[in-house]
Amino acid sequence: MARALRAVPVPLALVGMIGLAGAVLGRVYAGPLLTWLVLGAAVGSVLVSVAARRLPSWLVAPVSVLAMAGWTAWSLRLTATRAELPGGLAEVTADAAANGIPRLLTAMIPVEPTPDTVLVPLVAAWLAGLAGAEVAMRAGRVLLGYLPPVLLYAAALYVVGPNADPAIGPTLALVAVAVLGLAVPPRGAAGADAAAGLAPAVRAAVRARLAAASAAGLAVVVGLVALLGPLLAGQVDGRPVDPRRYVEPPQVETLDENPLIRISGWALNPGQQLLDVRTQRSGPPDSAPAEEPGAAPGPGAAARPVPIRLAVLSDYDGVTWRVGATYRNAGRILPVTAPAADSTVETVRQEITVAGLSGRLLPAVATPRQVTGARVAYDPTTGTLIRPEGLTPGLRYDVTSALETPDSNLLATADVPAGEDVARVLRVADGVPEPLRRLAAQLAESNGAPYARAAAVEQFLAEHYRLVADAPSGHAYPNLNFFLFGPRNAGGQRGTSEQFAAAFAVLGRLTGLPTRVVVGFRAAGDGPVRAGDAYAWPEVLFEGLGWVPFDPLPRPDEEPRPVEEDFRPAPEEPPPSEVPEPTVEPTVSPEPAAAPGGRAGSGGPSTALLVGGGTGGVLLLVVVALLALLLMRRALTRARLERADPGQRIAGAWREVTDALRLSGHPVGGDLSASEVAAHARRAVADARARRSGHAPTTAGPSPGPAGTAPGGTALSGPGPGGTGPTGTMTAAGDLDARVDELAGLLNQTAFAPGTTTAEQAARATTTAHDYVATLRAARPWWRRLLWSVRPGPLRWRR
Repeated sequence: MARALRAVPVPLALVGMIGLAGAVLGRVYAGPLLTWLVLGAAVGSVLVSVAARRLPSWLVAPVSVLAMAGWTAWSLRLTATRAELPGGLAEVTADAAANGIPRLLTAMIPVEPTPDTVLVPLVAAWLAGLAGAEVAMRAGRVLLGYLPPVLLYAAALYVVGPNADPAIGPTLALVAVAVLGLAVPPRGAAGADAAAGLAPAVRAAVRARLAAASAAGLAVVVGLVALLGPLLAGQVDGRPVDPRRYVEPPQVETLDENPLIRISGWALNPGQQLLDVRTQRSGPPDSAPAEEPGAAPGPGAAARPVPIRLAVLSDYDGVTWRVGATYRNAGRILPVTAPAADSTVETVRQEITVAGLSGRLLPAVATPRQVTGARVAYDPTTGTLIRPEGLTPGLRYDVTSALETPDSNLLATADVPAGEDVARVLRVADGVPEPLRRLAAQLAESNGAPYARAAAVEQFLAEHYRLVADAPSGHAYPNLNFFLFGPRNAGGQRGTSEQFAAAFAVLGRLTGLPTRVVVGFRAAGDGPVRAGDAYAWPEVLFEGLGWVPFDPLPRPDEEPRPVEEDFRPAPEEPPPSEVPEPTVEPTVSPEPAAAPGGRAGSGGPSTALLVGGGTGGVLLLVVVALLALLLMRRALTRARLERADPGQRIAGAWREVTDALRLSGHPVGGDLSASEVAAHARRAVADARARRSGHAPTTAGPSPGPAGTAPGGTALSGPGPGGTGPTGTMTAAGDLDARVDELAGLLNQTAFAPGTTTAEQAARATTTAHDYVATLRAARPWWRRLLWSVRPGPLRWRR
């Protein structure tokens, strides 16, 4: 009995250490489910090793893996059921295995326990328990057996990063549990002399070796404490690195980044059904938005429609309004943001069925709190939802939102915030036409209070302009200038809600108001939502009241007054024109390569068992780390080269080429243009071919002409497959050089003329990137080729 009790502390210590790792990781999860699942994996893995201690060591691992598969399958089924995910267990498991690491590192915090966010922690916890139990109990090396749980705990701290408070309490508990596991010897009687039955000479030699080993171990521990103690103490108050910055979040296409340009198309086809909505509201009866934003709601406010928000656009560069969101994969429960102090909150629940709406943006009433029936990604800054897989007809989901309504009695005296926190929604891009500045100054001249300025802009637009369905899309500075001041007989002073909302937002920012544009739908009760219900509206941010919507659209029964009655712009008006995107030259800024991490040494008696156990543990960790790096690198390449937007795929192909240059020891400077980088790339591949053939690298030679396009021209075209030059058939080397030049030209075309690249050009760019990377990699030594795909540099290099 006493011997059995002495064998208990080590298994309990292993279970406790792994459970503490689950508790640390569970701090960024919603609810305690992840912690309990990890604790179950710890208990199961250790118990399997205890029960199978009389079996041969080679048989324990297969038995434990089978038990791990059973526990993991049950856990995945449980989390899928709780998250209401569609599909069978096999489909859910395959999806979790393929996307577990990327989704874990891109998930919105708090992370909902779903199959793809619990699979990796469960498997890691079980393997740590298996390795620790076998080394600590079967081999009797308790300290070495602690290594897998300690590494699991460190990995949990790294994944949590700066997203939770410092784990000082769990860390002290980990140390205490480890000490308790060492307090009682796992075998033999307490205080027994291992050398008591030996001959005196042998006994003396054994005792001397034990004393020397103990002294050496103590010296190593004291040295490590003295060396690492100050370093670790200095990091206590430091901000941990967030590994999520190394993984690219879900991306959207151009129409989802700027859905404002879809308003005119929907206006021309108003009968198209986009959604079907069922709404249930609870809250104060007067909490619905008033018809005139900022006005007190009347008796019929409860019957007024609730606007369904599609996207919030906060960024404007003088050409395009953009969402500018950073989406994170989210579960059913979304992060809660505190409502404005002086506003009422109404809970709105909707069942929405997608009909003809396309894209990735997911409609919902502001501000969404819970979504079921669809996997979503969420940007808490703008409150915009997307479905990364895209919308499909028949998709049905339920969304619960907290609809805020400001106290209209406080609007007249409310102030607007200022500072870095709102600089994004106050920014006025360069190139504002002078008539817009003069109009904004005139409207603000006699209206000092922020709300009075907003109301003046709203009234001016509603009284002087006509709402039509056939106005062309456009909200760049020249488009807005023509909308506001163009002659009526030439199409000026008329537009869709796109021009009204964009003009209000720009004029508001010129008067010092933080503004943004929202695209959404009017939902008049339950039933279908059609394209004619789509519209855009502006919002202004007030302190204590939050974002307040305004309605600059004219009333249907009012004839607009001529603008010249209240404002006369400069005599010469520039005609509407197409303005290209800002000509920002894409470059790659090199960063100093991080020094490789040192290897953790291990000390102890130099026995074959100790060496075998330590080597096996280190190899297991190395394999797991290399596999994680390989999956993250491949996910990064797929994200770059398999996007639906041709422009993004071309930019991703260019990043693959520049990353390959850095990996091969030929980094490019951040001040080089695309054509200069292409020339550098040609020299690098020429040197690579020279090394492979045994010749000296070439450093001189004629360069092809500059690659690129004029801002309004077409991309340079390289020769086709097996292309020919003026003097005959090009070699494979010349063909790759030409295709690199073409890739540089396509990059310039993407920057100077966005939206003009085609899917065929993107496919050629992808092929060029693959061939170029393969050529550089093939010229490296064999051991560098093996390390090429697992080097972490491309995951952290600045984009």
